[in-house]
Amino acid sequence: MGNIVAIVGRPNVGKSTLFNRLTETRQAIVDEFSGVTRDRIYGQCFWNGVTFSVIDTGGYVSSPQDIFESEIRKQILIAIEEADKIIFMVDVENGITDLDAAVADLLRRSAKQIFLAVNKVDNAARKYEAGLFYKLGLGNLFTLSAISGSGTGELLDALVDSFSGTEESRQEELPRFAIVGRPNVGKSTLINTLLEEERQIVTEVSGTTRDAVDILFNKFNHRFYLVDTAGIRKKTKVKENLEFYSVMRSIRAIEHADVCFLLLDARLGIEGQDINIFRLIQRNQKGLVIAVNKWDLIEKDHHSLSKYAETIREKISPFQDVPIHFVSALEQQRILKLLDAGMRVYENRKQRIPTAKLNTVFQEAVRQYPPPAVKGKYIKIKYVTQLPTPTPVFAFFANLPQYIKEPYKRFLENTLRKNFHFQGVPVNIVFRKK
Repeated sequence: MGNIVAIVGRPNVGKSTLFNRLTETRQAIVDEFSGVTRDRIYGQCFWNGVTFSVIDTGGYVSSPQDIFESEIRKQILIAIEEADKIIFMVDVENGITDLDAAVADLLRRSAKQIFLAVNKVDNAARKYEAGLFYKLGLGNLFTLSAISGSGTGELLDALVDSFSGTEESRQEELPRFAIVGRPNVGKSTLINTLLEEERQIVTEVSGTTRDAVDILFNKFNHRFYLVDTAGIRKKTKVKENLEFYSVMRSIRAIEHADVCFLLLDARLGIEGQDINIFRLIQRNQKGLVIAVNKWDLIEKDHHSLSKYAETIREKISPFQDVPIHFVSALEQQRILKLLDAGMRVYENRKQRIPTAKLNTVFQEAVRQYPPPAVKGKYIKIKYVTQLPTPTPVFAFFANLPQYIKEPYKRFLENTLRKNFHFQGVPVNIVFRKK
């Protein structure tokens, strides 16, 4: 399970610069999540073998008047509630401002671990000046320059060290399902439909030390943990920016889950924010089932369902191998079929294909459709094997792996999906030198 680190602080201290620095540590897994008041707030950082999520809470100030009381305070309170660790960023050039002191006061009252990062420290004199920030009473500080990257390594080392021991082991390995989607698509109704029918057989199981609680679901021949999302936990007391809060909850739920049920509103179809959440699930390598809710409210004919599903698949292209189910959480229609689909996707995600079986399939596929030659050089794929990773990753060994292009990679993935059961599961293909 991932950890969430939030970067907080007043405007113009370099939060976004640090965010870019951390998430670009491994560019392949940088995620963009729009639908809030700036283009990018969510990313992933990879450091010393550990991956964690980074939230940039900056850039949400709608008015320069009374900015602390209006927007910044909301963002910081949400970050304190939702994040596991907090980077509090200040600026050595300006010293301790009233706004810094106010933010520090909020953070001191929280139970979360705070990492005080003093930015724009790019020479020895400024390093000495940074000592002023010990007055904030937040313990040790880290001096850095977000622009040049100096000092960020020490901050990352400390963050990664703090993650060890934050996760508890489970007594049993059961699937973890999350119901996610934008506001008002019926997530709470679906959760209540699942949980309230026989409350006596629903028990709360302590999850991790980051205040996540998984609910054990045990009925209708299904046993799984329902990941804590909006609608299960008590609503925050903060009257927050709903979109931002929705993003924070989605990230938390997705990272904590094995399979995500992406809930859509049948009346609205699949829209921009739905696509963003879909990409977030895909990039986190989670299993996926799409549930079109409120289907009882749609006027239908014999072709409505197939046309609707086709539209969804077009919009989530090229990853189209996803189960789509049409349900009504309020009327409790087709909910069990939805759970069955989730269990199948969970099994698909953890399956292992024997190497001999893989090579039998791909020797024939590559013989019939070999990789196109590049600059007169012929590419030969020798063999394929599945790597020992939590999610499906297949390594193809070739003489010239650098010349294999994206269209041929898609052909190999389609061959995998055609011959083996990977519906609802992102599949990764890598090429290595033989």
